[in-house]
Amino acid sequence: MPVDQLSRRMFVSGSVALAAAGPGLARAATGGGEVPIVNPLVRQRADAQVFRHSDGWYYLTGSVPEYDRVVLRRARSIGGLATAPETVLWRHAAKGPLSGFIWAPELHRIDGRWIVYFAAGPSGGGEDVFRIRTHAIVCDGGDPMTGGWTVLGQLQTPWDSFNLDSTSFVHRGRRYLAWAQREPGIETNSNLYLALLATPLTLAAKPARLSVPTLDWEIQGFKVNEAPAVLARHGRLFMTYSASATDARYCMGMLTARADADIMDPASWQKSPVPVFVSSPKNNVWGPGHNSFTVDARGRDMLVYHARDYRDIQGDPLFDPNRHTRVQPIRWRADGTPDFGEPVRNGRL
Repeated sequence: MPVDQLSRRMFVSGSVALAAAGPGLARAATGGGEVPIVNPLVRQRADAQVFRHSDGWYYLTGSVPEYDRVVLRRARSIGGLATAPETVLWRHAAKGPLSGFIWAPELHRIDGRWIVYFAAGPSGGGEDVFRIRTHAIVCDGGDPMTGGWTVLGQLQTPWDSFNLDSTSFVHRGRRYLAWAQREPGIETNSNLYLALLATPLTLAAKPARLSVPTLDWEIQGFKVNEAPAVLARHGRLFMTYSASATDARYCMGMLTARADADIMDPASWQKSPVPVFVSSPKNNVWGPGHNSFTVDARGRDMLVYHARDYRDIQGDPLFDPNRHTRVQPIRWRADGTPDFGEPVRNGRL
C-alpha cells in the first residue's frame, strides 16, 4: 500500500508507519530532540485531526470557533503543533450552501491529491443553517500549506439529508468512506455509515449502516453517532465514534471487526456496550470526543481528541469556543484491544 494511500484517521502500526515513511522521517523522529506535548495541545480547535505524513511532518486541522474557515498547521513533532503557524486554506462562501457553518475538516491524500472533507451549511439563520452536507476542497499542488485550494464538490449519498464527519481509509487495497448521516425514517440525529468509494465524492456501492444510537449513553441530549475514526491493529479494525450532546455528556464508543471479515456487512461489527472514553471529573476534562489517531516519534499509538476544561456551559454548547485539542497515549490490553483510559489532566505528558 503506498504511504500516501494511508488514511489520516487509520494507522496500520507504529513500526510499519515509521518504516514505510523512509529514513527522512526516521531522522525527524529521533534527531534534534522532540518538543514535549503539553495538554491542551491547541486551544479552541475542536474536531481535531492530527496525522503523521510521509513527508516527515505532523499536520493538524479542526473546527475553529467562528465556523467560517478551513485551517491547517504542521510541525516536526506533535508537541510542535502547539506553536506552529496556521494557514487558512479556504473561507466559506459569501452566499449559497457553503456560506454558513464550516465543521470538522479532515485532510487526506487520495490518488496523489490533497483533499479536505468538511461539513457545511448555508447562512441566513433559522433551521436552514443546519442544512449540513459534506463537501470537499482540493489542492492544486504538492504542498497543502502553500498550494491553492478550490471546491471539488459535494458528497453524493442515497439521501439528501444532514451528514458530516467523513473519513477515508484504505483496507485490503480498497478505499472506503465512513461518515455520519440522518437517514429518513430513522428518528435519530445521525447514524454511522460505510461505503466503498468510486471517487472522493461518489460511492461505489450502496452504503452499510453500521451503528444507530440506541444505548443510554448514546442518546443523552441528542441521539448521535458521529465522527468515525479507524485504527487497524492486531488483526482487527477498531472504529471509534462520538455519541450524545456536545457538552459534558459527549463520549466515545467503539465498533470492532476482524480485519479479514466483510466489513461492508454490519454483522461483522460488534459495538461496545459501554463508552470507551468519557469525561474525567478527577482530571477536570469534560466532553471528550471527535477523535483521530496518530503515532508519536517513538511509534506509540496516540489518541487525539477535543474536550473542555470545565463542565458547566452557558447557552448552546455548539457556541462555546473552548473545545481544545488534546493528545495522550493509547495502552493495549493483553487481548489486543485498545485501552483509552481516562482524559489526562492539563500539563505535560
